[in-house]
Amino acid sequence: MALKRGQAPHFVKQQVEKDEAMKLRKLLTASAIGAVMMAQASASTLVINSNQSDPAPRAAWGELINDFRAENPDITVRVNEYDHEGYKSAIRNWLVTSPPDVVFWFAGERMKYFVDRGLIEDVSDVWDNNNLHQDFASTRSSMSVDGKQYGVPATYYQWGMYYNADIFNELGLSEPRTWEEFMSVNETIKNAGYTPITIGTRFLWTTAGWFDYLNLRVNGLDFHIDLMDGNVPYTDERVRKVFEYWQQLVDNDYFIANHASYSWQEAQAPLLNGQAAMYLMGNFLTPSFPEGSNFDFFQFPIIDPSIGVYEDAPTDTVHIPARARNKDEARRFLEFVARPEVQTKLNLALNQLPTNARSEVGDDKFLQQGLQMLSNADGTAQFYDRDTDPGMAAEGMKGFQEFMVNPDRLDRILADLERVRQRTFR
Repeated sequence: MALKRGQAPHFVKQQVEKDEAMKLRKLLTASAIGAVMMAQASASTLVINSNQSDPAPRAAWGELINDFRAENPDITVRVNEYDHEGYKSAIRNWLVTSPPDVVFWFAGERMKYFVDRGLIEDVSDVWDNNNLHQDFASTRSSMSVDGKQYGVPATYYQWGMYYNADIFNELGLSEPRTWEEFMSVNETIKNAGYTPITIGTRFLWTTAGWFDYLNLRVNGLDFHIDLMDGNVPYTDERVRKVFEYWQQLVDNDYFIANHASYSWQEAQAPLLNGQAAMYLMGNFLTPSFPEGSNFDFFQFPIIDPSIGVYEDAPTDTVHIPARARNKDEARRFLEFVARPEVQTKLNLALNQLPTNARSEVGDDKFLQQGLQMLSNADGTAQFYDRDTDPGMAAEGMKGFQEFMVNPDRLDRILADLERVRQRTFR
């Protein structure tokens, strides 16, 4: 630095020191910015929208997600939890507007509805790269559309009749295997002052369990799927026959009173406190049974022995929205969920059945009963609102609930459902 006239040497020294300090600050600032940018580049955010809001599944999935975090420290995971009914309403908006990276959903028609609209990512590569075609042979078809796979199945479970064994023992009752035995059990329970069957139909899907099982037992799986696909009129005499069996239960007051005012969770209380004897429900009910309590399970009774024995076995799934921002990270999560040891841990906590054939099934009696029942089934369905078009399902379940409250309206209900079918499947 040249010395100007009138500048003292000590001033020059101070100026040099200032210049060097400025250079050092700039260098440090650039290094800091670079470090931040590198950190941002190495850390990604994975956004998961979950419908597992009940205490037991929330805890089970929470532990699984924490395990994923521990294995993938470069990924920041954010979970948004929603109640079941709110989630069903909101997912369409998310997928169209600003989707997360992972969504929980359902197999079958529920998944296909979004696939057909280009809203769910094709993840066939995840299946191909992780030997999932073999590991998930039993659920592959429900995850596939036109030979491509669009998600990973996480868990599935049986439906059937859960019952208060203390009431059965008190009344000397055995598990009914036929419709005639079932009706006799209901009458004995009712005469003893108990409610035979509890149900909460405020959320309409519980009615679909009754329609499914009666239709599967009366008409079989092929007819059921044809109806779900819109190929059979709701005014068909075979559909009407389903309601004839259902009406036997309604007319005899075997269902709990005021069921339309109860959610499915609220309808558990009469079963748990010994006021009601039976509940047609999925195995996700069992974590609510108090430790040491006396509850058991039996297969939905046979109506026509000439019809194969078919069961509902809904499959819960994990998907990547087509417009997700972090698809690589989302694929890592799907691969993680698919692993046999992860499915073992998840389903032991959920008290449900793993979909990976290499996973272990817990020794819980309900799991073992469900595994045996589904293994011996002649075929399985997903569930009414997962097997048919969502618009048809919504109107169908409204009709089912209305029938349970006012069975005399059956003709009008079936005519209304037939109009919906023609409009939906034209």
